[in-house]
Amino acid sequence: MSDLENKAQEKEPKKRPYNLREKKEKDAAYRSLIRPELADELYDKIMNIVVVGKKYRDQDYSAKDLAKELQTNTRYLSAVVNSRFGMNYSCLLNEYRVKEAMHLLTDKRYADKNVEEISTMVGFANRQSFYAAFYKNVGETPNGYRKRHAEKKK
Repeated sequence: MSDLENKAQEKEPKKRPYNLREKKEKDAAYRSLIRPELADELYDKIMNIVVVGKKYRDQDYSAKDLAKELQTNTRYLSAVVNSRFGMNYSCLLNEYRVKEAMHLLTDKRYADKNVEEISTMVGFANRQSFYAAFYKNVGETPNGYRKRHAEKKK
C-alpha cells in the first residue's frame, strides 16, 4: 500500500458492527449538584425496582415510568443513573437484559427457545436492538455465544 492509501485508511473510522458508536464522555454540570446521600438512596431504589423487581423485562418501562415510581423527575433520575452506574438509562436496562439472556441461552431448560423468543422474554422490543446490545456487552452474537457454550458442555 502507498503512504496515501495508509493515511486514507487511518482517517476513516473503523466500521463497527450493529451501528455501535464509540462512547463519548460528557461533562454535565448538574450531575455534581446532586447530594450524595440522595443519590445513594435513589441508587438503592433503582436497583430494587429495575434489577430485583426485574422491571428491565418490560419493554415499555421508560425512564419516565421509573421517575414517577421514584417520585422524582427524569433529569434527576438520569443524573443518578449516569453518575452511579456510569451509563444511561437504556444501557442500564440493556445490560441486565443481556445478562439474563446469557443465562437463558446456556440453560438447558430453554434449549427449545430460539434467540428471538429469548430476546422477547428478557425485554427487547426487536431482534436488531437485542443483537446490537448483546454484541456491545459480550463481544459476540447471541447465536455465536449459544453455540460456543453448547460445544463446551459436550
